[in-house]
Amino acid sequence: MGKYKLTWKDLTLRDFKIYLFALFKAFIPKKKIKSLDELEDFIQTKSAWVSQVTLYGYLKTRMGTRYVLHFENDEFMNSVNLAKWNIYAVALQDLTFFTFSYLKATTNYEDTNKAKEIFFKILDDEISNKMPLDIIENTKKNFDERFEKMNWDTYHSDLPFNPSALSLYKWAPIAEELKTLDRKIVLNSVILKWDVVKKEFQERLGF
Repeated sequence: MGKYKLTWKDLTLRDFKIYLFALFKAFIPKKKIKSLDELEDFIQTKSAWVSQVTLYGYLKTRMGTRYVLHFENDEFMNSVNLAKWNIYAVALQDLTFFTFSYLKATTNYEDTNKAKEIFFKILDDEISNKMPLDIIENTKKNFDERFEKMNWDTYHSDLPFNPSALSLYKWAPIAEELKTLDRKIVLNSVILKWDVVKKEFQERLGF
């Protein structure tokens, strides 16, 4: 991080816009996803939304009225930023694999190499949003490993979002003894958010 000091505004302005836009879009008609470019946008925005809503929601629930005060602490700010990017990195993988697996199962779409193309493009675009380069590189490696072992026929129906749920549990900057108590609630909170995304994807699918 060097000498750059994170502030509440730096960390949350873009995140808040993503969250607010997602809420606004809930009230307007949703157009069909008919192209890979539109699918890429869906994967990026929904992964960011799930990551941020679940992370910040968990922090706020655990910290209560002291929530905002913690953002004056540099060490905590860095931990939140690190958690945000790591959770998002896994969420991107999960949603990419889910959408292409679902496409293959329901529309016989066979070009699963497009999943890798879209995923890597999203990560490269995130460089301008200050996603740490080491996280990007590690995420690409992890994606390749999962890609090689992927069962495209069944992934969409075989707990596809468990990795990102576990990622929130792992990375949230909460004391380990508290996280242990919260484990079931934390995992369920992520899965419930993904259920919303799954339903929207199925409704908007226009391939």
